[in-house]
Amino acid sequence: MKKVLVVGEVRNGAIRKVSFEAIAAATALADGGEIIGLLIGNGFQEIAIDLVEYGADRVILAEHEKLGSYTSDGYGQALMQIISTEQPEAIVFGHTSFGKDLSPKIAAKLDAGLISDVVEITPSEGEIICTRPVYAGKAFEEKQIIEGTSLISIRPNNIAALEKEVGRQGEIHSVKVEVKDLRTIVKEVVRKAVTGVDLTEAKVIISGGRGVKSAEGFTLLQELSDVLGGAVGASRGACDAGYCDYSLQIGQTGKVVTPDLYVACGISGAIQHVAGMSNSKVVVAINKDPEANIFSIADFGIVGDLFEVLPLLIKEFKQILETTEVAVG
Repeated sequence: MKKVLVVGEVRNGAIRKVSFEAIAAATALADGGEIIGLLIGNGFQEIAIDLVEYGADRVILAEHEKLGSYTSDGYGQALMQIISTEQPEAIVFGHTSFGKDLSPKIAAKLDAGLISDVVEITPSEGEIICTRPVYAGKAFEEKQIIEGTSLISIRPNNIAALEKEVGRQGEIHSVKVEVKDLRTIVKEVVRKAVTGVDLTEAKVIISGGRGVKSAEGFTLLQELSDVLGGAVGASRGACDAGYCDYSLQIGQTGKVVTPDLYVACGISGAIQHVAGMSNSKVVVAINKDPEANIFSIADFGIVGDLFEVLPLLIKEFKQILETTEVAVG
């Protein structure tokens, strides 16, 4: 049995879904041991119970007035103090911009091993095997840390969170950590007005390429995304052309996503883009060119003009959902 520390992540006043998935990963690592949730920052008392209801045995709130905004220096100091006190055998992060920045810093300080971008954790003959993609998702490797503290970051949307147990009890306590000599101070955070489902955690993604032809063309993608409760993504070509913001870019130099459903609209299927979405569970490609590379990885392909196909899909899905709602009601 092991003590496992899960470093939670908060965005817009709520704990990110990947943090609950990290608790599920920690359960496999702990082998019946204690799972400790950790939230670094201030004012998280009300949402901390979510970590308990998703499987944490207790939650620590590491607080300091200088931890209002994330800096690797400040959060690193806070996390190292919690590690020193708790002495966990393993630490789990989400493989997000937060986890990618913080986990290697902590691994270096602990002189410990780090397995990043893990998509599966499997017990094997008393050992824990971590599987991660390599070569832009073309292959997978199995790794394990055989001594010292194990640090692992998990890719969002790959390890299913445990069932939420409303009313589950667990200790939640605050710890005043010491933060000093910060080299970086965040004076102001300016956020883009992004609404809807987080792209890296979306179950459904409707993605557009150069074939969308304009920024206005993305309104169709957004409409289908709204119907299905998903998010809108884009290829680098669409971003370079100015059709959408780079925050939507999926690919080797953008975000890596693994939704249940990925609809590629007007995307040729360049290897750089495929690297960011090839592990999607179901891929649907819509393209006028029957020889487009995207069809080679698609589970379903539609050869046609996306501006003709998408309105039909939107209409059909709306009818299906309306019929389902009436039947349920």
